[in-house]
Amino acid sequence: MLFRSMKILVSACLAGINCRYDGKNKVNKKIKKMVKEGKAVCVCPEELGELSTPRPASEILNSTGEDVLKGKAKVINKRGEDVTSNFIKGAYKTLDIAGRYKISKAILKSKSAACGKGSIYDGSFKSRLIKGNGVTCALLLKNNMKVLTEDEWANKKK
Repeated sequence: MLFRSMKILVSACLAGINCRYDGKNKVNKKIKKMVKEGKAVCVCPEELGELSTPRPASEILNSTGEDVLKGKAKVINKRGEDVTSNFIKGAYKTLDIAGRYKISKAILKSKSAACGKGSIYDGSFKSRLIKGNGVTCALLLKNNMKVLTEDEWANKKK
């Protein structure tokens, strides 16, 4: 019974909310259903960090979310603007939401500078991936949350 009451944190774009940089979503019908049933809580760290939708795409400049949190790297948008503080603010607000709901597991959008786990874009805006995590993913992992990408979650359920 206790397991059923546990909620999962999910990237809002995976639940069909148009909050991606391009104003679109990457809906996963099973995740959307979990949210509708009250089993998951949606977050968009970029919007929580006060970035608008749509917005220029952002990438971590040849580094990782862990380095951003340590102050050793920056998140830059396609216009060349530094949006590091927005990404950090959104990550901490996401962590706060997880704490308020007593959530210990998240399903986040892969490759994203905010949510990516395992691999993220390299900051060149040329769709090149490097090993590492996005800012929010790094903060959640640092705080002992279990984080899966939507693909890891889908493959685990099979």
